[in-house]
Amino acid sequence: MKLFLMITQILYVLSLLPWFVIWGMSFMSFDAGIGFYNSLFVLIITLYPVAIIVSSILSWVFHQKRKKLAVILNLVPMVWVIAFAVFMFWNS
Repeated sequence: MKLFLMITQILYVLSLLPWFVIWGMSFMSFDAGIGFYNSLFVLIITLYPVAIIVSSILSWVFHQKRKKLAVILNLVPMVWVIAFAVFMFWNS
């Protein structure tokens, strides 16, 4: 369990490098003007590090007594990773 948490969280930290580039480029969505969906797009991308921090803390809090919950909480940032992978596959 601890090994799984450590490995996934190391991968999350490593994914912050490309996230920073993607986050910076996401502001180009405002080139067409400021709109609700543009702001929502940037907000969702901005929340990725927050999701990493919150899910990491909560998964370590629950890793002793509620192992399944700890795994589920630790996989929450994978929603962003999977969505990005689907988006890249869909647009290629």
